[in-house]
Amino acid sequence: MKAAIVPSENSNWEVKEIDMPEPGQSQVLIKIRASGMCYTDVHQTHGGSPGAFPRTLGHEPAGEIVAVGPGVTVRKAGDRVGVPWVQHTCGRCEWCARGKPIFCEKSISTGVQMNGGHAEYMVAYADATMLLPDGLEYEQAAPLFCAGYTVWSGLRWAEPQPSERLAVVGIGGLGHLAVQYAKAAGFTTIAISHSADKDKLICELGADEIVRDGKGLAMVGGADVILGTSNSVDAMADSIAGLRPDGRLVLMGFENKPLPVHPGDLIARRIRILGSQQNDREYLYEALQIAASGKVKVMTEIYSLDEIGKAYERVADGKVRFRAVITT
Repeated sequence: MKAAIVPSENSNWEVKEIDMPEPGQSQVLIKIRASGMCYTDVHQTHGGSPGAFPRTLGHEPAGEIVAVGPGVTVRKAGDRVGVPWVQHTCGRCEWCARGKPIFCEKSISTGVQMNGGHAEYMVAYADATMLLPDGLEYEQAAPLFCAGYTVWSGLRWAEPQPSERLAVVGIGGLGHLAVQYAKAAGFTTIAISHSADKDKLICELGADEIVRDGKGLAMVGGADVILGTSNSVDAMADSIAGLRPDGRLVLMGFENKPLPVHPGDLIARRIRILGSQQNDREYLYEALQIAASGKVKVMTEIYSLDEIGKAYERVADGKVRFRAVITT
């Protein structure tokens, strides 16, 4: 079978013929139909996460189960599934006992300790897979296993109330989905975007208003929740100016620099800054169901596995609008 291999840290990706993997105890073999590419793939290529090289990356896989290993009862051949980031945990530590396996220090993750989805086939733990809703195409489903899961989970983590207003800073791979999910949930949604060339598209995504910065957000009434999907720390820090009292900034984007926050903002307006990742499995289920209903559509660029080098370069250079998906 073909797989995209990252031979070593900071190396070029290579598409190679490798042996077909076999599912072990409690595992399944998946024929990959679509595998989303995330900027995390770039971080990983540069050594920004655990995991030995050579390896196959890709933590947004979707496909069809073609074989099951010993002990598997929850899945069968023919099931349409996707695989989230965390696949398996120790089941014994405090965090596993508390029902928060994402914090398990011995977790096994897709594209980290196990090979990911940028290949024709991959092995995954059966219990980790999520059945895809009927009618949701593989190319649409794959990016939801990181990008869609992340933004919907962040929205739910902020616990917005029915009368509250949401804003999204950074209308890119995550942000274009965050706008749609916020509107699908029935919230007044404001986009914070520095790029005027995106205005028409942002309106089509469902945004009620577009502003350029935190000051502009404040001028239109502010927001109770800001979904920080930008990879610019400065842009997310600036958005705080538009938070209403008791407001929450949910950080989901990442840049390797400190977030500057004035203590007076935290105290006077009693605002909160929340870190968020893929918080609960139920949020993945909800994210998939909302997309299957037609209320959220991923904007994709589609590449074949043989074109994965081109896709990687476009993701690394920030040229993809908005998610790159590899099909096999």
